[in-house]
Amino acid sequence: QVQLVESGGGLVQAGGSLRLSCAASGRTFSSYAMGWCRQAPGKEREFVASITWSGTRTYYEDFVKGRFTISRDIAKNTVYLQMNSLKPEDTAVYYCAADKDNWLPRTVSEYDYWGQGTQVTVSS
Repeated sequence: QVQLVESGGGLVQAGGSLRLSCAASGRTFSSYAMGWCRQAPGKEREFVASITWSGTRTYYEDFVKGRFTISRDIAKNTVYLQMNSLKPEDTAVYYCAADKDNWLPRTVSEYDYWGQGTQVTVSS
């Protein structure tokens, strides 16, 4: 099992940047693929980015490709999401997630564990 706690959200002007952090606890953290998903008001939760347990491969949804970067530091039990060139449509609650079964999950339904979420608001 793994417990996840996100931080780093906030209010930012369009075009600005934020870095989200996800602190993980649990003995098997290094064996889990990790990802970030988000949910805007009135919309379904959607996949954003994922990273393999080794941290050597990543995948991004098209709407963030070139703007967001996912990374992990296994020694620190932490996953990051660097968000640049933020747009108002990026406004959402961002969730850190862990997957115990899949190498590089690309859908919300694949993830097994979730953090509580952190709010990101991008003003125009």
